[in-house]
Amino acid sequence: MDAKKKITSPLIYAVSIAAIGSLQFGYNTGVINAPEKIIQGFFNRTLSERSGKAVSPELLTSLWSLSVAIFSVGGMIGSFSVSLFVNRFGRRNSMLLVNVLAFAGGTLMGFSKMAKAVEMLIIGRFIIGLFCGLCTGFVPMYISEVSPTSLRGAFGTLNQLGIVVGILVAQIFGLEGIMGTEALWPLLLGFTVLPAILQCVALLFCPESPRFLLINKMEEEKAQAVLQKLRGTQDVSQDILEMKEESAKMSQEKKATVPELFRSPSYRQAIIIAIMLQLSQQLSGINAVFYYSTGIFERAGITQPVYATIGAGVVNTVFTVVSLFLVERAGRRTLHLVGLGGMAVCAVLMTVALALKDVVEWIRYISIVATFGFVALFEIGPGPIPWFIVAELFSQGPRPAAMAVAGCSNWTSNFLVGMLFPYAEKLCGSYVFLIFLVFLVIFFVFTFFKVPETKGRTFEDISRGFEGRAGASPTSPVEKNPMVELNSVQPDKEVA
Repeated sequence: MDAKKKITSPLIYAVSIAAIGSLQFGYNTGVINAPEKIIQGFFNRTLSERSGKAVSPELLTSLWSLSVAIFSVGGMIGSFSVSLFVNRFGRRNSMLLVNVLAFAGGTLMGFSKMAKAVEMLIIGRFIIGLFCGLCTGFVPMYISEVSPTSLRGAFGTLNQLGIVVGILVAQIFGLEGIMGTEALWPLLLGFTVLPAILQCVALLFCPESPRFLLINKMEEEKAQAVLQKLRGTQDVSQDILEMKEESAKMSQEKKATVPELFRSPSYRQAIIIAIMLQLSQQLSGINAVFYYSTGIFERAGITQPVYATIGAGVVNTVFTVVSLFLVERAGRRTLHLVGLGGMAVCAVLMTVALALKDVVEWIRYISIVATFGFVALFEIGPGPIPWFIVAELFSQGPRPAAMAVAGCSNWTSNFLVGMLFPYAEKLCGSYVFLIFLVFLVIFFVFTFFKVPETKGRTFEDISRGFEGRAGASPTSPVEKNPMVELNSVQPDKEVA
């Protein structure tokens, strides 16, 4: 088998262990939903005992909203801090270090009931949000840098697979028959400590990113040894040459800070694309579907909505695996367009089904089919692709800053959807998904005209395309059709 396409055990091990960080993100996103009423009861009892008087429903609602939203606030701060860690400690060591936050957050949440401290739960949610925010930068960056060009998309999808498996595990563990009970909910929230311990031990046997070793640390021999192990071949001269070219270019550039990403013509188009792709993931409405899926199914007349929600989680996982096999065949841009277009159709179907549920008996089942379709199409494109394509759009120098900006955009829009969706639902009723339909159409048009295909391309190829576009005159063919420059460069023959 061609070394460029060879899948080795050390490579599989490295990307799988890194993806535990993504699983943590998914688990802590979904874990808070199932025991909502039980935790609100804990808030009520604890605060009533402390103050000696009944707690107002408004205060309870506010504390619950804070418990959910503080996770995203932590995520915003964490994601924006990615570049502070990865350039100083390296990709692997950063993942190792931040597990301290997972221990701290999980311990605080797990012992909050025993300590009768609502504050411990809220602070724990904030700390675990910091941890997950950092992971959303570290994991896709590490996976993209250890993977060969021809497999970068497939392995990049493992980041999203980790997230959806985490959400599904949280949904299953949150069932009343497992840990979604009065006695066991602290264990449900504190469970996040176990994957952190597993990852800490396993990361000791993972290599550092060869790109970090050669380009950032100038340790060519170590980088070569790591590449030989990951690729399963002694001849890694092509990889080393590509990295050296990137390193030479990086030494001539100004340090890529966050403001520089927006000021420099070479980076500006790429960072706008990166932000828009992250927004397309969150503003598509997927989190609204998952945060409020139980309510959607209840209003659709489903008697056991929690199982329908878990069904959506299974669909989520299955279609992420489908995407893993499609992304290197169909390409990133194509799958993103298919996902956005299909989700727009499903949003229309959900709106019709919810609007007519009291008029037509059988149409309630259309809302479930449409919800499952919405989730499936999300995992074909808008779910996995924005995470790893950001790492592909930038060379080694600006990549950490770009991942920080993109991650912060993702978390901020996640936070806004979580906070504003209940009000939008109250205002719009069954027509709420029309708001997301408008966003889906906008992102479809943007992707069609602005997002390049990165399948089978080296990082250097892609960044050169943006530089050529930045230097083109306003009347040149490149400027008129932004796809021309990047798509005119053919992938290397070894990776085609």
